[in-house]
Amino acid sequence: MAEYDLPDNLIYNETDEWARVEGKRVLVGVTDYAQQQLGDVVFVELPDPGTSVEKGDPFGVIESVKAVSDLYAPVSGEVVDVNRDLADHPEQVNEDCYGDGWMIAIAPGDASELEGRMDSAAYAKHCEERKE
Repeated sequence: MAEYDLPDNLIYNETDEWARVEGKRVLVGVTDYAQQQLGDVVFVELPDPGTSVEKGDPFGVIESVKAVSDLYAPVSGEVVDVNRDLADHPEQVNEDCYGDGWMIAIAPGDASELEGRMDSAAYAKHCEERKE
């Protein structure tokens, strides 16, 4: 699984989003696997700060030269920050999906919703199974 960068300090969704707990907020973006499958990202639609999101529900849309996909919240809560740079520079998702390509920050209502999510090894296995 060396062709995908899957940092060990993240939590992963089956729908190819990652989450990183940073203090009282959860930063969210798409995985390296997802951005490679999508190809060149040309547009990202994200919610406004103050929007409530529900675990497992779509919070936005990502569009590439190949496809349009929904983005799914890994945890319920309130969007407290949005990466506005992606409006003008959606390519940051391809260039640095775990850094400058982050999408939203959520103040979780119940951080225990993140329990039971996949670690990097489980997510790598999940990606491999989809290739078969």
